Amino acid sequence: MNDSEKWNWDTKRILVKCGGFSSQLARNVSEKVDGDPLWGSRFDATNPEAVIQTHLDFLRNGADIILTNTYQSSVEGFMKYLGVTRERGVELIQKSVQLARQAKEQYLSEIGSELESALPLILGSIGPYGAYLHDGSEYSGNYVENISKEQLKAWHRTRIEICLAAGVDGLALETLPCQLEAEAVTELVLDNFPDAKFWVSMQCRDEKHLASGETFAEAALSVWRLVQSRKAENRLLGIGLNCVNPLFVTPLLSSLTKVAGSDRIPLVVYSNRGEIYDTEQGEWTGTGEEVVKFVPEWLQLGVRIVGGCCRVYPTDVLAIRTYVDGLNIKP
Repeated sequence: MNDSEKWNWDTKRILVKCGGFSSQLARNVSEKVDGDPLWGSRFDATNPEAVIQTHLDFLRNGADIILTNTYQSSVEGFMKYLGVTRERGVELIQKSVQLARQAKEQYLSEIGSELESALPLILGSIGPYGAYLHDGSEYSGNYVENISKEQLKAWHRTRIEICLAAGVDGLALETLPCQLEAEAVTELVLDNFPDAKFWVSMQCRDEKHLASGETFAEAALSVWRLVQSRKAENRLLGIGLNCVNPLFVTPLLSSLTKVAGSDRIPLVVYSNRGEIYDTEQGEWTGTGEEVVKFVPEWLQLGVRIVGGCCRVYPTDVLAIRTYVDGLNIKP
């Protein structure tokens, strides 16, 4: 796609998402990132230059899509851990979008492209309620026992409103560990933000189940039915998986396509390397996989947006970019 073409949300072209933002950010700052209650979001306030650099690291290695550094951002979290006012908390979420836009503008300038070019896309990262709790519960979903769907909608609304008003191209509703939250945030966007494009990606503990223990295929199909019920298929970028072991992805997606029948659900995948996050130590443990080696089978299953999550670096994104380019798939 050349720079003058306008983005078509229904295109068949495979898009490459960036990798793990906070993982790469940790290489651009001297402070420890993993284990911080604000994770990478703190650096929107304390080191915006490093945030821009991290976006550029992925853009320069072939990312079509970057996500704002808002996965663990919330007004409440900024007030609690940075000691700022509510107004400043709002400004910091706005700033995260602005930093991504600055990185895009710099990258387009570097490659001599028009600044109004549709690609790369900037999506607002909307992480789960469990990330705000900072207790590892985005990998269990156990908070679902103590919160209602309406409460989840109310909590997610603020960050979504801020990101959309600040000018993101769409939303990445991501790392959702339970069906209730996936349905809540999907309904919220469908019913209250009629122009917003979005994807919904879930976190799974094995080849069949969400982190909560619920069945991935049933949860994903439920989200798809919500989209269909609003006749909003043209707004959906994909349903899928993120921050999941790459070894689990193919059986998970296969289980969804089986229950979907003749429906062709658009799919998105950005896995981690298969390492395990130790919530007590605040570190990743185990041996990881090279994500690119799984990409061919994912694309055969119908994935059209592919990239990486935690511990997936710009070199990995470049490997994915190189493979996708080699397919020479046309819109």
